[in-house]
Amino acid sequence: MNNPNLYGWQQTGAQTRTAQFDLGLRQHMLRVYNYMGLGLVLTGLVAAVVASTPAIYIPIFTTPLKWVVMLAPLAFVMFFSFKLQSMSASTAQTVFWLFCGVMGLSMASIFLVFTGTSIARTFFIAAGMFGATSLYGYTTKRDLSKFGSFLVMGLIGLIIAMVVNMFLASTMMQFIISVVGVLIFVGLTAYDTQAIKEQYAEYHDGETRQKLAVFGALSLYLNFINMFQLLLSLTGERE
Repeated sequence: MNNPNLYGWQQTGAQTRTAQFDLGLRQHMLRVYNYMGLGLVLTGLVAAVVASTPAIYIPIFTTPLKWVVMLAPLAFVMFFSFKLQSMSASTAQTVFWLFCGVMGLSMASIFLVFTGTSIARTFFIAAGMFGATSLYGYTTKRDLSKFGSFLVMGLIGLIIAMVVNMFLASTMMQFIISVVGVLIFVGLTAYDTQAIKEQYAEYHDGETRQKLAVFGALSLYLNFINMFQLLLSLTGERE
């Protein structure tokens, strides 16, 4: 005969483990969003300070040094991708904060090109789109992994189109790039959010989970920044 007390203990134990997992997942996602949010604050502060200091932005954006500043964030992302497994959690955090600072230096030019009102308006639009999409990625039961390859291919195509348009300077092509780019990064936000959630479900020690939180924050940060910049190119009012 089945022991009802044993069954009750097993059921209670399963419920306890589920509750502990859900609590740990919420804490992990909160850590990811906190890193991302603080990274955006750091980027915004650096961009605003640089844009309001002619002694800094004139030597950068009026000389070939601007290409170094523009390409530096890409170097950080590549470093992160190749070195994440070997670096410690504290090093990953340091590199992340440095990356956000360098990105702020790179983005200072938007304060010189667009009005402060349009920047603020676009930021809140991007924040709303990001929040809704990330929430969908977190709560949906649908497997979004099958869309990953299409989104990556779309991203590669977008980068190629942006490079080509640097030489063509086509307004229509820039419009198409911005619209398609926003859609791609909206999809990537949902995809990455679900991926971060699923990575937590795998067994990892505390150090690894800390690094995963930083890398997850970097992924969502990049999605938001790109979404914001593309929306700004569509809706921003120039000085």
